[in-house]
Amino acid sequence: MTRAEQAVVVGAGVSGLTTAACLAEAGWAVQVWSAEPPHSTTSVVAGALWGPSFLEPMAKTMSWTNRSLEDFVALARDPATGVRMAPALTVGGPASTAEIPPQARSIPDLRPAGVDEVPPGFGGGSRATMPLVDMPRYLDHLAGRLTELGVELEERTVRSLDEAAGAAPVVINCTGLGSRDLVDDAELEPVFGQHVILSNPGLDVLFMELAMTDEWTSFFPHPTRVVCGGVRIAGRTDRTPDPDLTERILSRVRAVEPRLHDAEVIDIETGIRPVRSAVRVEVERLGDAHVVHNYGHGGNGVSLSWGCAREVATLALQLRDESAGRL
Repeated sequence: MTRAEQAVVVGAGVSGLTTAACLAEAGWAVQVWSAEPPHSTTSVVAGALWGPSFLEPMAKTMSWTNRSLEDFVALARDPATGVRMAPALTVGGPASTAEIPPQARSIPDLRPAGVDEVPPGFGGGSRATMPLVDMPRYLDHLAGRLTELGVELEERTVRSLDEAAGAAPVVINCTGLGSRDLVDDAELEPVFGQHVILSNPGLDVLFMELAMTDEWTSFFPHPTRVVCGGVRIAGRTDRTPDPDLTERILSRVRAVEPRLHDAEVIDIETGIRPVRSAVRVEVERLGDAHVVHNYGHGGNGVSLSWGCAREVATLALQLRDESAGRL
């Protein structure tokens, strides 16, 4: 394989691994460089529910989210991927499909929730079937997929993208919040999140409160555990779990689902979301090479992952074709 067909992906979270898979499946020789293995990235502690994105650039993020839905529906056909199509109850949003925004109209099986389906204390809601991702299992699936494609994951701290450009003419920057220092992007803002992980007492339906507040109610049931949230604290980078947040999360989810009173607390997980005014998927010149940025997904990294990755693969192909045309 020629140098023109080589690429380095920097970052091994969900965006990096998904992008590497799309590139390798398109015929690129791909290396993944990351300071942390997949299970140490922010991605591993995500909820992680596919859902509509309301980020800029709006037309693009709608397209990327819908593309990701197609991939997750396909992945859900194989339980080993960690993806399943889960029954969902969402509260606090529009009460009827006629009122929903365009971003939400692709949600499968969307219908208004009956009055008897909405827990006390909440307004209207909706029922749907949505991709729910068990992130530890899913990251293992992506890593295994890359191994089958011959992609190497190397634990390596990258202090400058020039290092990667020395190894390949196309570099993909999937470093999330790391881009704040790596490419001096002052637009990136850290937003702290915390989940309480409980044993699963037999829950199947996920619950999500749509709220603009810093704390809300959510729980995502996986085969052996339930991921409970949610919290957003802008500007906080300290990942130390907050016991007061833990108690408030438990109080909220148990008020909605009494079976969680008897569930065992397995773990407390925290992470920092990479929030930006707009998702950045664009090409930048890097000496004799090019970098394709793919970061700034905030709390929508899973929802945007396949759509953004496929866009990156398209941009990389264009760069390769343009390079070949100059020879």
